[in-house]
Amino acid sequence: MNYLQDYFGLDGKVAMITGGNTGIGMAIATELAKAGADLFIYAYTDENKEELTKVITDMGRQIKFGNGNLMKEEDASTAADLCVEAYGKVDILVNNAGTIHRAPLLDGDNQGWKNVIDLNLNAIYYISKNAANHMVKQGGGKIINIASMLSFQGGKFVPSYTASKHGVAGLTKAFANELAGMNIQINAIAPGYIATANTAPIRADEKRNAEILERIPASRWGEPSDLGGAAVFLSAKASNYMNGHILCVDGGWLVR
Repeated sequence: MNYLQDYFGLDGKVAMITGGNTGIGMAIATELAKAGADLFIYAYTDENKEELTKVITDMGRQIKFGNGNLMKEEDASTAADLCVEAYGKVDILVNNAGTIHRAPLLDGDNQGWKNVIDLNLNAIYYISKNAANHMVKQGGGKIINIASMLSFQGGKFVPSYTASKHGVAGLTKAFANELAGMNIQINAIAPGYIATANTAPIRADEKRNAEILERIPASRWGEPSDLGGAAVFLSAKASNYMNGHILCVDGGWLVR
């Protein structure tokens, strides 16, 4: 028996990644394909479609795409159906798509709050419910949510993001309580400070950037690829007895 392949291989699996065409989502999608999974990328735009298609097909894996606006209940509630239509099943769902609205509490607009809650929290509920119904019929599956350090902390100038990521942690645990007995494992990855487009404004602020780096024991920002191993683990047989767990990939931020 090939131990690594048996416990960590994803051959024959279909992984659906929301927002899988940019940043963290694209890095996770690439690592899942390296482990053997075929991909279904659900995104708002076709950004990086040709580039990602070449990378994945060069590995000998399949990749298909679906488009929609996950801020809309009707799109989020049927997103997993598109994956099943494309491949006949959905084995792994990575709820990666998200947004952030930065503004002081007293100045923040209500639409900014609503947009973040709709995409970061409501969409996860709708997509996961849709995917879980397919997984129950298939006999099992894996759902991975993307949480945050702000699933544990309050943050500053991002109340909607903090509320949504606390909610993601709660949904992860609540769904696990109901679905673990149906052979569906639901866990979350909580990234630390990762170098993405969302964090570009912070990294451009020399004072804030220095404060962050000073607190991270690893002394660096994380790269999107740093999350790939955790995603493969939570997608594979190796994590079959993990349910409702929030796995922090933060360079040590929370223990400082």
